[in-house]
Amino acid sequence: MNPQKKFHLVFSFVMGAMMISLMTLVITAVNVGFTAEFLTRWGRSFAIGYVIGVPMIFFLAPVARKITSRLIDMPA
Repeated sequence: MNPQKKFHLVFSFVMGAMMISLMTLVITAVNVGFTAEFLTRWGRSFAIGYVIGVPMIFFLAPVARKITSRLIDMPA
């Protein structure tokens, strides 16, 4: 695997962990509150979100970069 593809794959896993943990934490807290079952619900939400989110980041990050570069007139 070339370094650029390896970077993109690892980036997707790291970005997924950061974004999905934060978003599921906030949304679980809003919907459930900090109750006794909060960690269980948050963990389940994170697991589902991670499985769906990481592939989305992997495939959509290059598209987002291209759109952004066009919006600000900067080469990709």
